[in-house]
Amino acid sequence: MTELKFDAKFDCLVCLNAELPPLCFFIKYFQDIPIVGADGGAVRLFEKGIIPDYVVGDLDTFRSAKIEKHFQNAEIIFNPDQEINDFEKALILAEQKDFRNILVLGFQGGELDHTLNNWSILIKFFNKLNLCIYDNGNYGIPLNGSFTMETKSGELISLIPQPKARLKTQNLRWNLTNEVLELGYREGARNIATGPNITIEILEGALLLFLRARLPYCYRKEKI
Repeated sequence: MTELKFDAKFDCLVCLNAELPPLCFFIKYFQDIPIVGADGGAVRLFEKGIIPDYVVGDLDTFRSAKIEKHFQNAEIIFNPDQEINDFEKALILAEQKDFRNILVLGFQGGELDHTLNNWSILIKFFNKLNLCIYDNGNYGIPLNGSFTMETKSGELISLIPQPKARLKTQNLRWNLTNEVLELGYREGARNIATGPNITIEILEGALLLFLRARLPYCYRKEKI
């Protein structure tokens, strides 16, 4: 059993080509953290007046925007591999730079197939990196194993299997007891914490945990 503690710092932000938080979000929380723009994500950042530290991808969207002259202080990495998408290229770069705690922005939006493909990439990398999606005031965190964490009574908690998980829970309004969640069969969205902490034992499989964002902090795992 581990405890999820939200007191670690993010090592970098990965920004994808979809709607990003407003400029004040970056100024308030993340002024001194490296930013990776995944191709069109760099264009989205530029539109907010932000120049990322790294731009990576096949760069078709970035170059078509004709803004490269403004990126003299950024490291631009051209990766033409069409077998992987720009999100995966950004995570590979983060891994190479030894960035372990990563906040992903712009995960959804635009074309649905891109969002679903990003979801697949998230699951591919979650055992290598500590990944958090930020969206509209919430975190989405891919997890396996068993853990406990602090919550607030009444906090919305969603457990989405990836693609199947057998689990036990404590201190949720609708607890599970050695029960299976599976995409296309039974999901665990919109549950509610009933106390100051919850426990989730993932006996098989993995899931995406959705909860209120703990900005500016990333989670870390501490054995108990």
